[in-house]
Amino acid sequence: MLDKAVAVLDALMVRPLTLAELVEATGLPRATAHRLAVALERHGLVRRDGDGRFALGTRLVALGREAARAVPLADAARGALETLRDETGESVQLYVREGDRRVCVAALESPHGLRTIVPMGAALPLEVGSAGRLLGDDPRQRARPWIETVGEREAGVASVSAPVRDRDGEVVAAVSVSGPIERTTRRPGRRYAAAVVRAAREIERAAGL
Repeated sequence: MLDKAVAVLDALMVRPLTLAELVEATGLPRATAHRLAVALERHGLVRRDGDGRFALGTRLVALGREAARAVPLADAARGALETLRDETGESVQLYVREGDRRVCVAALESPHGLRTIVPMGAALPLEVGSAGRLLGDDPRQRARPWIETVGEREAGVASVSAPVRDRDGEVVAAVSVSGPIERTTRRPGRRYAAAVVRAAREIERAAGL
């Protein structure tokens, strides 16, 4: 069924189509094409234009923007993350928001035996952790230049994060340094905030944000 839904979206990439044209373009039975198009419409992936034809939905714009932003951003951030890891000696991560979670799209581990490990692709909550707060819905948190948290998401771990912003000032990612409290202390911002903020600015420059 997923393959058939993708076939509908592929057909609509060319131009808006009537149901008859959609059937012809996909080779799907009329009832199947109609059912899939209507289901995709409910999710915002398909819409109707002024003439009632099926067209690609506006939700795809947001999905495409986030997908395009996340992958090049991770590549562009590599140098800044390496510098941040080497400068602090702690693990570093880059997070982007996906729905009600934050996802790690790049990570480098500390050389210490005792270190924070966040695998790429890990989906973590927005409600806890310095990066989660920056990517969450509270505008007061998103406006801050950096945030520190201690033992909030995971006992014994402290982190400092800074927002990565686009040219409109919107937060598109959060860069973090994290490690065990015994090294980072309970005031990690004193030690790492300046370096994390520098890394965020470098990522913005490298990504052309």
